[in-house]
Amino acid sequence: MPNLVDNNTQIPAARVKMNDDATGFVNRPWYHWFFNTYIALEAGRRYGSFYSTTTFTPAAINTAYEITFNNTYTRADGSDLTYGVYIGAVTSRIYVDNTATYNFQFSAQLHNTAGGTKRVYIWPRINGVNVDDSATEVTLTGGSNDAIVAAWNFVLNLRKDDYFELVYSTSNVNVSIPYVAASAPVPAIPSVILTVTSSVGV
Repeated sequence: MPNLVDNNTQIPAARVKMNDDATGFVNRPWYHWFFNTYIALEAGRRYGSFYSTTTFTPAAINTAYEITFNNTYTRADGSDLTYGVYIGAVTSRIYVDNTATYNFQFSAQLHNTAGGTKRVYIWPRINGVNVDDSATEVTLTGGSNDAIVAAWNFVLNLRKDDYFELVYSTSNVNVSIPYVAASAPVPAIPSVILTVTSSVGV
């Protein structure tokens, strides 16, 4: 929980009544406790849900490419399903507006566009710097159009205004991360889906 002045998220002493006898309203110590507890909890409630309709194809092997995102999932009322987490002007960058520990969960469908074995590497960056010891290798085998889904998560601590990027590299250019249009009864398949949630952190 964030540090707050005078430790005023501590529950007032038992001798402090909840309500003021004269006014009937909540006593000031209890008001401060409720208010600051709400602020502390709200500070950790950050989330966002994003996806890409771009098909990603590497132009060169052994080269790092950032995944870009061009859509945000929506709530029932049509508004963006985000709070404090957002796509930046550079659309590979997912920014956070609060210091916290974030869970970045993604799925990416990888296609083999020609026969043979290919390796795909995926890892996170924070503020343009690779996260140490974070990459995973995925192997594509078989013929053209064979596909697998890469899906896992990263739990990372970010500070206010930091940004996260999802990066990939391949051993062969005959690989794609495709967007697939809707075809009844199946809805469209995003190339990459990313969800972000937070917990209170420092």
